[in-house]
Formats: sequence, C-alpha cells, structure tokens
Amino acid sequence: MNKQKRHEIFSRWRADNPHPTTELEYDSPFELLIAVILSAQATDVGVNKATRKLYPKANTPEAIYALGVDGLKEYIKTIGLFNAKAENVIKTCKMLIDEHDSQVPDSREALEALPGVGRKTANVVLNTAFGQPAMAVDTHIFRVSNRTKIAPGKNVNEVEQKLLRFVPKEFLIDAHHWLILHGRYTCVARKPKCGSCMIEDLCEFKEKTEF
Repeated sequence: MNKQKRHEIFSRWRADNPHPTTELEYDSPFELLIAVILSAQATDVGVNKATRKLYPKANTPEAIYALGVDGLKEYIKTIGLFNAKAENVIKTCKMLIDEHDSQVPDSREALEALPGVGRKTANVVLNTAFGQPAMAVDTHIFRVSNRTKIAPGKNVNEVEQKLLRFVPKEFLIDAHHWLILHGRYTCVARKPKCGSCMIEDLCEFKEKTEF
C-alpha cells in the first residue's frame, strides 16, 4: 500500500471521527491504567460495568490497595481471569504508592515494570493518558493492518513497528483508536462489512463482501 492511500484512509477516519478515544470509561490516568489491566481478554463493556461500581468506592492506589485482593474481587468477579487480575492490581497499587508517589508513570519502562502491565497496556496508557504516539496492537488492529494492507506483519510487534513507520505523522496520536474502532464495528473478524465501509475503495483486501 502506498503513502497516498494511507493518508487518504486516515483522513477519512479523522473527518468521520475527529476526536476518537477509548471506549473504556475513566477520569484519570490511574483509572485508565486499572481499566486497561482489567480489559485483557475481556470486553470494554464488561470492564465498564465493573468499574462503574468500583471507582465510586475506590479510584486511587491507596483506596484500591485498602480493599485488598478479596475486596477487589467482589467488584471485578464478572470479568475473565479476575483472580489473577485482582492480585496484579493490588501489587500495582502498592508499587505506585511506594515508588511513584501514587502517580501513574509516563515512561514505558516504568509502566512495564508494574504487575499485569505488558507492552500493549503500556502503549494504551502512554497514548491515551499522556498523548504519546504509541501503538497498542490488539487483535482488531492486527487484523485491520493485515487485511487492509496498511501495515501487514506476521506478529503484533512487526505490525506495531510498521504502523509507527507508515502512519503519517499527523495521524499518529489517534491512529490506534481509529484502527480499533474500525476493526470492532466494520472490519469484523468473521465477515468484514465491506459494503458499508468508508475505505472500501482504498483497502487492498481481495475477498470483499457486499454486506
């Protein structure tokens, strides 16, 4: 795919949705961090249901740490892998209190040192909370990047590096959100909705559908 096509694709997404953001609900970098940790192998809808009950009661590292693992589980037990996630969140809160003055760090190295935070989670926080041009490649972004040929790659790291290289600079901050939303609602896994896709004429997927 050439530079002009990529520029036009992102231009259309920007025109349609000038200020995209995550569908996770949050009011602070800390709330975002916890929501992203909880969202691994879970839906944003499911995480939001849990955090709508949790955050009014506890939305700081101290308050969630005070709940303890068992107390936190009561709020997040509807989310997949909640046992492991509760352990990680409590450990992360302790590290934030002890090592970062209860603030979420804005560096990749410090974020990835937190329990339950991998490269993808760190990228979401760096991009969404701190406005850094990071690219969190989830299943949606991986699929859209390969299917459209915007940034094909064999694994998530390859796709991440290609996106950072190929996405025009003016779109980098918001590209992650446009790609996720496109994969979640239009370029869906089983059968993409090519017939109602705003970039169908630019996409290089060969087996287009009419739906």
